[in-house]
Amino acid sequence: MPSARPRLLHVTDLAYPAAGRRYCDEDIHLSARLGEDFDTALCHPRQAAALMDSFDAVLVRNSGPVLGHLAAHREFRDRALAAGTRVYNELTGQGDMAGKQYLLDLTAAGHPVIPTVDRPEDLGLLPRADAYVVKPRLGADSVGLRVLAPDELGGVEYGDVLVQPRIDFVHEVSFYFVDDAFQYALYAPDPRRRWELVPYEPTGEDLEFARRFVAWNTISHGIQRVDACRAPDGRLLLVELEDLNPYLSLDALPAERRDAFVDALKAALHRLLDRG
Repeated sequence: MPSARPRLLHVTDLAYPAAGRRYCDEDIHLSARLGEDFDTALCHPRQAAALMDSFDAVLVRNSGPVLGHLAAHREFRDRALAAGTRVYNELTGQGDMAGKQYLLDLTAAGHPVIPTVDRPEDLGLLPRADAYVVKPRLGADSVGLRVLAPDELGGVEYGDVLVQPRIDFVHEVSFYFVDDAFQYALYAPDPRRRWELVPYEPTGEDLEFARRFVAWNTISHGIQRVDACRAPDGRLLLVELEDLNPYLSLDALPAERRDAFVDALKAALHRLLDRG
């Protein structure tokens, strides 16, 4: 007799070698927990387009940078949008899902973000710094990132890269949301050890900062991670709005907080499926 439980395709790259993190452990744990509510199967992002029609919904998790499978990602995205496939995260995000253009847009609009430009004639708009960060528009996980001295910026090939001043920040902090609901925050007390994270209790001002970017992104269903750095003057500045496949660092959470996140994700997936 056919199962009445929803079928969920969990897209992940269990072999992706993330620096300082074990993507596979997080997704193995998450898939096991989701299996309590859904008939769940795992697949690599290169197989997602071919398999998704056999499932009720697709959950994109730790699938790695799309630069490693760009053609397959575009095929999946195009086919899913055309077919109206239920995808979590939904495919209309304006953050990292669409590349790094949002850093330019947010800079131009005056939001609290690390200042970003993409043209040599705009370098003068950046604050002076001892070093500058050059990153690909479609980069992720620090792939292709370079740190250059000011006199090296003239040799940069513009077009597919962004330039930012390197910020001497106090620490980095990440805020995690399911749909538009805040779940938890983690921070790295040592700025040299980005992925040695511990729980962080945000202030009301911190949450207001993070929520402004979640609201700006207008994703109705999906996991978002708002990454920020705290400048020496105490202000938070946006580093990244990860809305494609944010690593969750679930292993840094106490068990009850981790369980609460999984319950929130299950509920969000059920809501997505109930939309018809």
